[in-house]
Amino acid sequence: MLINLQYFAILREQAGRPNESLETRAATPAALYAELAKRYPFTLAPEQLKVAINGEFADFAHSLRTGDAVVFIPPVAGG
Repeated sequence: MLINLQYFAILREQAGRPNESLETRAATPAALYAELAKRYPFTLAPEQLKVAINGEFADFAHSLRTGDAVVFIPPVAGG
């Protein structure tokens, strides 16, 4: 299935791009992040992230569907 990804903050730096469309067989955000972590040098564990699917926060066990827009949201420090 085709998933649209957006990367922010450290994930953007580590992926070397702000977004991409990816053909994947990952059924959940957890499986998708594991796949991406093999492709890119991501240093954050899934437990450190939030995930949004189609603009709404979701669980890492949520079922993905083709065309979904997925954003993994790293911790943000304010100041």
